[in-house]
Amino acid sequence: MGSLYFFFFFFFLSIELILATDTITPTRVIRDGETLVSSPEVFELGFFSPGNSTKRYLGIWYKKIPETVVWVANRNNPIIDREGVLTIITNGNLVLLNKTKSIIWSSNTSRKVENPVAKLLDSGNLVLKDNFSTGSESYLWQSFDYPSDTLLPGMKLGWDLKTGVERYLTSWKSSDDPSYGDFTYRIDIHVLPQIFIYNGSTKMARTGPWNGFFLGEVPKSPNFLFEPTFVYDKNEIYYRYESVNNPVIMLTKITHSGFFQRLIWKEMGSIWDFVASEPNDLCQYYGKCCANGVCNIDKAPICECLQGFIPESQQNQTSPTRCIRSSPFDCSSGDRFIKLTGLKLPDLVETSLNDTMSLQECESKCLKNCSCKPYANFIVSRGCLMWSGDLIDIRKHVDDSSGQDLYIRVPTSEQGSLFCYS
Repeated sequence: MGSLYFFFFFFFLSIELILATDTITPTRVIRDGETLVSSPEVFELGFFSPGNSTKRYLGIWYKKIPETVVWVANRNNPIIDREGVLTIITNGNLVLLNKTKSIIWSSNTSRKVENPVAKLLDSGNLVLKDNFSTGSESYLWQSFDYPSDTLLPGMKLGWDLKTGVERYLTSWKSSDDPSYGDFTYRIDIHVLPQIFIYNGSTKMARTGPWNGFFLGEVPKSPNFLFEPTFVYDKNEIYYRYESVNNPVIMLTKITHSGFFQRLIWKEMGSIWDFVASEPNDLCQYYGKCCANGVCNIDKAPICECLQGFIPESQQNQTSPTRCIRSSPFDCSSGDRFIKLTGLKLPDLVETSLNDTMSLQECESKCLKNCSCKPYANFIVSRGCLMWSGDLIDIRKHVDDSSGQDLYIRVPTSEQGSLFCYS
């Protein structure tokens, strides 16, 4: 009988020790100086002080790269000492307490379960769930729904249209301060989805609209590092990527200086290597050339007015605020369209969409509407986008196959030419 007692005692003790490595329960807390480690030890959760700061934050980082923090709980509400505690309270919420037991941060979920636990998954996702449930549908809360400045493989960037929840990245204020910075990286779903970098409410850069296959400036060619996915349906609109080679450590982030970066960890040398950093040239900055202008990084000067447009002021050709029509439309005598190829389409300002029209139907509808300036396909062979206002943030791609066609309206009598300015 005694041997049976000791068997069960050590059996349940071993379960407790296993749980302790990656799981918090109502009776098991994490204090400053202690950590959770995912299985098999890719990510670690605990308290940290960034850079030269002495303030304490709860975060998640790569276990073998502890200086690379990928998520922060109490970004705008640091703890000033080393008395912080992460625990599950009686209402089932995961909370961060200071030494006076005041709540510094909370998962703030209203759903309750009998056996709540918080577990750090090997994806880097911290989840609150019932201990006896499986599958992501049973999560009461997850950190992947509340990104900081980093998008990990498997995380969604975008919208849950059923709940209205938007997942987007917000930069740190500085390398010493993880509080909300000036820059965000997010999907705008006005008319069609586009990814933007914002500085506050100001647009800094954008990909171009979703065309059914890829986002304007996101490469459509296959690569051997990651597999991108874009979902656009009535329930969700989101971008996600997965690492093609699982042992490879990869992340994307928005920096405190406003750059979106894709990084890969180099084991030899123990450094992060830049796969991409955007904006990476002048034409990637939003509206670098004036309204109704096009940016071509391979030309000097890089800006020129679209065909059918000239600088608004002949005395200010070097830096006009906009390009204007070289001659007005004449709907009564007829207009025609000039096809421009290999472009990042203009921003979707003063734009209408019909996703079932053919290209010919789109042309006919635009021609009948004197306020319609250009039109383009939404998807390569169908759909209709029509612009009635100024055309902003157009870029000419080096490779025509990377861009889309835009049909610019001009009077029948006009030949059309590009008017360059610096």
